[in-house]
Amino acid sequence: MTRLNSILKGRRSQPDQLIEVLQDVQEIYGYIPQDAMKTVAKELGVPLMEVCRVANFYKAFTLKPRGKNVITICTGTACHVRGSDLLIDQVKAQLKVDPGDTTKDGLFTVECVNCVGACALAPIVVQNGSYMDHMTPGKLRKLIEKVRVGKRKGELANA
Repeated sequence: MTRLNSILKGRRSQPDQLIEVLQDVQEIYGYIPQDAMKTVAKELGVPLMEVCRVANFYKAFTLKPRGKNVITICTGTACHVRGSDLLIDQVKAQLKVDPGDTTKDGLFTVECVNCVGACALAPIVVQNGSYMDHMTPGKLRKLIEKVRVGKRKGELANA
């Protein structure tokens, strides 16, 4: 927890720092561990219930460890109309995980979001922050295969 102490340094007893502290915790650990939430609550003087509420409310926070590659599929109206459900089916079949879960090998986490704000380019898949437009199940399959065989060591590029 020394990493957590460095995050809290200069922020103790400052409840208004909650979101920023949680962002820093997630950046260091890749998610927000339960023990960290307890420590943050105690050190900032915020009820644990409030820390949990904030961590659960914002989509940017995750309470479970994520894979090395986070694949986010937009399911907004434009993406849905243009086949995002087929992308979800592809990921589920290929990776054997449902959205919100991480593969057993820790290589992939799959998420679905309501909109990524790029409707004209639908359907959109975001991988580790990189937007990939006009995605098809075939393109997605190839991208996942590239990561699996290590050709691009955790990076996906447009196929």
